[in-house]
Amino acid sequence: MGGDIPKRVFGKTGEKLTVIGQAGGRFPLISFDEAKAITLRAYDLGINYFDNSVDYWNGRSEEVYGTVLPPFRKDVFITTKANSRTRAGAEAELELSLKRLRTDYVDLWQIHALGEKAEVEQIMAPGGAMEAFEAAKKAGKCRFIGFTGHHDPHVHLEMLKAYDHFDSILMPLHIADPGYLSFEKLTLPLTVERGMAIQGMKNFANGKLLQSFSIRECLNYVLSLPVSCTTLGCTSIGQLEDNVRFAQQFKPLSADEMNALRKRAAGIKGPQLEDWKRNIQDKTSTSPTSSVWHG
Repeated sequence: MGGDIPKRVFGKTGEKLTVIGQAGGRFPLISFDEAKAITLRAYDLGINYFDNSVDYWNGRSEEVYGTVLPPFRKDVFITTKANSRTRAGAEAELELSLKRLRTDYVDLWQIHALGEKAEVEQIMAPGGAMEAFEAAKKAGKCRFIGFTGHHDPHVHLEMLKAYDHFDSILMPLHIADPGYLSFEKLTLPLTVERGMAIQGMKNFANGKLLQSFSIRECLNYVLSLPVSCTTLGCTSIGQLEDNVRFAQQFKPLSADEMNALRKRAAGIKGPQLEDWKRNIQDKTSTSPTSSVWHG
């Protein structure tokens, strides 16, 4: 394939992760054996960043990692996520994740799919999930903690205002994002200022951007932002190998090149493209129900 996958420092953690990571969110679209083969190939190609969640494929995505990654545990950075907003619920989910992943710790544990400001209050309240995350870090069941979400950048800002000890954040970043309820414009600057580890997701807008842009353009755009890494959900080894090749060949885009891509996206921006975001054109909009992949 030629050359190593570039690595970047993961915020203040000091960890060096490959700029692209293998995500388990799309594994429900393929067989268990195919998912195992992709995971092993990702490791063989040099990827050391593996993203997952307690709810992907009703837990089977974590079981894929638990089947493949234990022999390489010290060489890989495994992330997972919890959905519960209570301490007891989050702790139960972490124990389940550790069992499925066949490890006694995860490198990064994240509050998953934050969508509404009321959730921030619940997470931070006595008996809220934040207590579970702090306790797990102290106990060594996770090395770092963070949160994820894709619904509303203003909610991310509320979470960042409520708690300033997160190691990482995971948010949607892609060519069309700056045109509508933008995480790049609203959330990214504060996380850069804080020196947080920044993970991108939805690089291709669940494939919708690929009607107008190439995979290389989409990846080059995200990797030209001040991110540590970005998650990619593959359903074939061919897709994985393409992603690795583009990462190996990555060269940062200039400001003019970035702006040219944003202008090309002007005609497709908005809630129809990004149907995971709050629809501010529809006042009755609520957070979407959980789907295959939040990551």
